[in-house]
Amino acid sequence: MFQKLEEVQARYRELNSQLADPSIAADPGRYQKLAKEHASLQDIVDAYARLREVEDEIEANKSLLEEDDDELKAMARAEIAEFEAEEERLKKHLKQLLIPKDPLDEKNILLEIRAGTGGDEAALFVGDLFRMYDRYAANRGWKVDIVEASQTDTGGFKEVIAMIEGDDVYSHLKYEGGTHRVQRVPATESQGRIHTSAVTVAVLPEAEDVELDLDMNDLKFDTYRSSGPGGQSVNTTDSAIRITYIPTGMIVTCQDEKSQHKNRAKALKVMKTRLLELKRESAHQERAAERRDQVGSGDRSERIRTYNFPQSRITDHRIGYSTRRLDDILAGDLDAILDPIHTHFQAERLQNLSDD
Repeated sequence: MFQKLEEVQARYRELNSQLADPSIAADPGRYQKLAKEHASLQDIVDAYARLREVEDEIEANKSLLEEDDDELKAMARAEIAEFEAEEERLKKHLKQLLIPKDPLDEKNILLEIRAGTGGDEAALFVGDLFRMYDRYAANRGWKVDIVEASQTDTGGFKEVIAMIEGDDVYSHLKYEGGTHRVQRVPATESQGRIHTSAVTVAVLPEAEDVELDLDMNDLKFDTYRSSGPGGQSVNTTDSAIRITYIPTGMIVTCQDEKSQHKNRAKALKVMKTRLLELKRESAHQERAAERRDQVGSGDRSERIRTYNFPQSRITDHRIGYSTRRLDDILAGDLDAILDPIHTHFQAERLQNLSDD
């Protein structure tokens, strides 16, 4: 760990020199990139500097134990105990700070929720999950923009696709991808029997233009009249957009906005995000396996989480964690389940760092 800390400190000093270089200051793009890296190292450098100070204080107090003054030695022992406790806290904190950051953490996301096994109940739960994420986003000050929503006659949704924009969205929601299982008594069930349904969730980091070299000649754009709920001008003009990626046949549609221009922009953003995810999958087989694990088949047996309504309990099967705060979580207090999940996976990464 200390070798890595020395390397970070050396890089921080190097960045200080570069940021003071007039030629770099004259290049806004490069300066911004270096300034961002510099800021990302600040906490590590500060904590390491404090650790070195604490270590010096411990050694200084240990030297006082050689004195003849009993009162002085007692004070030294007390300070050594305090500084050693702080030393342990700092070392633990530094280990966490040294965990490599996911470069995607700061990105916005494309959230896709689709009904799996369970018919109308699965479709209704798609709506429940979307409202849960929508409320959580509102609590964090994020912007949610629906791209496509296919509603059913019973008030549920076959699928809901939305862009979520804000600070570190992917960082908070990246572990939500997978099959979510719901167990509850449907309103139409006269015998009170519990039904089990499944919904799939995919969380894709938004593509930026610089990340994807897309040939617009590979795209086919079609316009058509919006359908479904809306009534007014949303379905009286040819404002809906369908984009087809010709090389693979991938299709993206958007009809949520009244403006054809806005629908086109949304659909193009979704297409780029999906194509970039495919590019990442082909370049990194681990991410390909992760993406397949996220979506699965929508079968009840492939699950990361179960929402049990009769017992008001949510269980995340990946970490074996359960809580009876079902209503709170569905109301948007998602941190009640996200915090233990992030703690678990951070501990795993910390252990891997220690093993290395």
